[in-house]
Amino acid sequence: MSRYRDAICKLCRREGAKLFLKGDRCYTNKCAFTRRSYAPGQHGQTVRRKVSEYSIRLREKQKARRVYGVAERQFAKYFETAAREKGVTGQRLLEFLERRMDNVLYRLGFAESRSAARQLVRHGNVMLNGRKMNIPSCAVRVGDEITLKAKMLPKLKQLAEKAEDRTIPSWLECDKDKAIGKIISIPTREQIDTVVEEQLIVEYYSR
Repeated sequence: MSRYRDAICKLCRREGAKLFLKGDRCYTNKCAFTRRSYAPGQHGQTVRRKVSEYSIRLREKQKARRVYGVAERQFAKYFETAAREKGVTGQRLLEFLERRMDNVLYRLGFAESRSAARQLVRHGNVMLNGRKMNIPSCAVRVGDEITLKAKMLPKLKQLAEKAEDRTIPSWLECDKDKAIGKIISIPTREQIDTVVEEQLIVEYYSR
């Protein structure tokens, strides 16, 4: 799978929105988007021409893809699956993205960002229902229990101290003292705080 190797903060600047890709840094004055909210590159500060309808939809798709750290082909597969399911396609798409293991770890507060959560999974520090899980894209289900290895407890306590005001979504349940998280329901659109207009993504793929 292709991997983005350039500066992470350029993605926020390109999309014109803070995507919170670097954890705690995004909440400080060191955030690159706070200091330079214009697009990266030589012509980033130039006045842009009128944006086309296609470009608006493309940017919304790219924003969602970058927030969740999903490759282009993988994102398209998520959309195809969502389109086949019953219900509102855009909401089903966000539901599938939210149920990814790396995103759930981030939502539980076990990692400061989704990229850090992916590393946590790949290094074999996560257990799913008592078994080691090393696939960040694994989709969790209602009733699943996620546990971190005991050696990660000190780091988890440090994260908890840094993000005391960070709330855990109501579709998840967490015991940070034991580093245990549980999925208690499927996330609804009202429980997902990702700032994207999913209908524009549906229109992009339906063109």
